[in-house]
Amino acid sequence: MFKLKTRVINNNCNPVWNEQLTLSIKDVNDPIRLTVFDKDRFSGDDKMGDAEIDFRPFLEAHQMELDFQKLPNGCAIKRIRPGRTNCLAEESSITWNNAKITQEMILRLKNVECGEVEIMLEWTDGPGCKGLGREGSKKTPWMPTKRLD
Repeated sequence: MFKLKTRVINNNCNPVWNEQLTLSIKDVNDPIRLTVFDKDRFSGDDKMGDAEIDFRPFLEAHQMELDFQKLPNGCAIKRIRPGRTNCLAEESSITWNNAKITQEMILRLKNVECGEVEIMLEWTDGPGCKGLGREGSKKTPWMPTKRLD
């Protein structure tokens, strides 16, 4: 399992990290697991909740046979509704922004009374990746590396 950590934000009940994390993906069918902790100085850190990100809809949007360059900036390619199989707190749109496909989402944390985390996914090129484009597709293959903001 691959783990990344953000910096600690002290004395804040609603922290804003505004950090970019890059994850290499081994299996596109495995969800991203996100866990939020409360940092404790003198004892073990307290788990505040967790969520899973199913990025298969994001991957499917990349593999659509569309000429993305002709889409207007901010165009929604796909919408994902909250449900039992995801941690979305509200509908999330996969959009074409500044020549990139992105997805902003608000995740409801599980295993906690309440809590939400806002993130943004974006594919970036990664070294040594096979790409995610379909065989025979004229599109540039996308690399299985995600950026979490």
